[in-house]
Amino acid sequence: MKKIFLTIIALTMLTACGSEVKKVTEESETAKEVFAVAETIKDAYLKRDLSTIEKNATKEGYREILGAIKHFDTAELTFENKWVDIDKSSVTLRVAWSGKWTLRKQEIEERGTAIFIFEPGSLKLRKILRVNPFRQPE
Repeated sequence: MKKIFLTIIALTMLTACGSEVKKVTEESETAKEVFAVAETIKDAYLKRDLSTIEKNATKEGYREILGAIKHFDTAELTFENKWVDIDKSSVTLRVAWSGKWTLRKQEIEERGTAIFIFEPGSLKLRKILRVNPFRQPE
């Protein structure tokens, strides 16, 4: 009897709260796109797919990543998106990252925080501030 009563209350609350649908804001869509671009660049880095990195970065952003990449045998890299700031001149994504690189049978683990700066219209990576995860292993 208690289960039925609790189920009825839960269903009533769900239907009462679910009647208003909020529209997705433009800033929210931009943030989702920036998350996707960052993941695409990360996956391309792990696969050593330079053409995908070049497609998703400006010329200076591509040069920065290309100049930072070090040799590794295998790598694992995870991003945890922390904050997105959107203004007219740039879109900034703060990412906490952690990674594990294998180089000549030696495992190297690193972590840090990076700030990715994207072009506002194209959402291409322009610059990386703080600890660049693509510069590992150091």
